[in-house]
Formats: sequence, structure tokens, C-alpha cells
Amino acid sequence: MNRLVKAILENIQTPVFTTLEISSLTSESPEARYALVKRAIADGDLIRIKRGLYTLSPLYRKTNVNPFTVSQMIITQSYVSLETVLSNYGWIPEAVRSITAVTSRSTTEFLTPVGHFTYERVPQRTLFAGVERLQDEQGNVWFQATPLKALADYVYLHKVDWSSTLPLTESLRVDEDSLHGISVEDFQELEGNYSSRKVNRFLDGLKKELYS
Repeated sequence: MNRLVKAILENIQTPVFTTLEISSLTSESPEARYALVKRAIADGDLIRIKRGLYTLSPLYRKTNVNPFTVSQMIITQSYVSLETVLSNYGWIPEAVRSITAVTSRSTTEFLTPVGHFTYERVPQRTLFAGVERLQDEQGNVWFQATPLKALADYVYLHKVDWSSTLPLTESLRVDEDSLHGISVEDFQELEGNYSSRKVNRFLDGLKKELYS
């Protein structure tokens, strides 16, 4: 273990950290610091998630890496959504291995040592409308769509023409009881947020069926 890894262990509490945080731990030149980082990676003490983003070896981590938080750190203007959210809430039976998020930037993906992260572009008036700020017991923070917003994002990306609960229960195998847990406020928060006619038709039709 080199001195940089020791400094990380002593001073950085979060399991995932940035180059900027590493640079604050030493007064050495960028070249010398880079050499220490490179050596720590070669020794297996430090893991590079992507450029500028790192975690320690599981042997040294004080807390577990939360993949949802990593997703947020890779692209800050994003939120976890789509099948990842629906599976996480138990709305669909399938387990989801990769983390899927929505962003205002271009569609992209990252295959990293701590997981596979996919980012889908969904145009919206307000990116974080219908999005919750969540935090786990270890203090890891991330942004996540409500189940209704995850469904709206799904309708946009898959270009499906849905306007009722039937395709949700038959195609996605969403539990119907879960749909009745969607509140009026959930619909109100997304009102006018999407320019897509299919998404708005879906939201209007679903709201009418659930609350008429």
C-alpha cells in the first residue's frame, strides 16, 4: 500500500471519490500524484471506475459501493429510471443487472469494474420533475424516478402507444395493485413535462382509468 492509498483511507469517508478529492490529499506535483495513482491501480489497491472516478479495493473499503450513487457520479445530470426503478420497487418480476438512467445529454453507456451503466436521453421541460432524492443507511445519495415517471420514460423510449393499465400488466407484467398506489400528485408533477404525444396520451389515459 503506497502513501496515497493510506491518505485516502485516513481522509476520504465515501466509497467512491474523484481526482479532485485525491489531489487535495497531497502537495506533490500532478506527475508524481499520477505515478502514485498508477502504482496503486497496478497493485490492485485502487480501482478506476472511469476517468476521474475511483474506489478502493473491497479489502480497504469502509462502506459498500452503491451502484445507484455511482450512476449519479458518472453523469450528474441524470436519474435512475426505467426497468431499474420498476424492478427495484418490485413492480416487474424480472431482475435487472445493469443500471439504467435518464439524462438530458446524449445516450451513452459505461462498462466499469463496479457495474454496467446505461444512459438514455429523454427530452423534458424539467429533467428532475417526478424525481426523488434518496439516501441509503451509509449516506450514499442518488436521484431516482418515481415509478410513474419510470413508466413515462419507458413509453417514450420504446415508442409504445399505451393509454391504459392493460399493456402494463400484460406486456411489462406490472402488478395491478402497484398501479393503484400512484397518487394524483405523481401525475400532477409530470403534467406538461413531456412534449411527446404518446407519453402525454399514456399519462392522461392512465390517470383517467385510475381516478375516474
